[in-house]
Amino acid sequence: MRDRRNLRSPRPALPLRRFAYRVPWSVDRSTAPHYRLVNTGGDVLTGVSVSVAGHSELRVSAPTSVSPGEWVRASLSGSDLARDTILVVRWFPPDGREYLWQVSF
Repeated sequence: MRDRRNLRSPRPALPLRRFAYRVPWSVDRSTAPHYRLVNTGGDVLTGVSVSVAGHSELRVSAPTSVSPGEWVRASLSGSDLARDTILVVRWFPPDGREYLWQVSF
């Protein structure tokens, strides 16, 4: 068995945040069941992905990076979105931390 005591993470640990991180997304629900997830922050967000938890089907046009003011379009279909569906948005801001945000209907 190999000695694992000297293994280190390939990336240095990120410094702790002193303040809360404001979620840089807003949801435009005006054309439901087609939703726009708008980047309302000031940074380009990378590694953007959208998934769904529940009994609905998701169609999404998710670019891998979203600049301020741009959006991701997500279309959902299901019998009762408010009861059994959560949209999960994942992204990385410039500091490289991973974030997840849940959207309920």
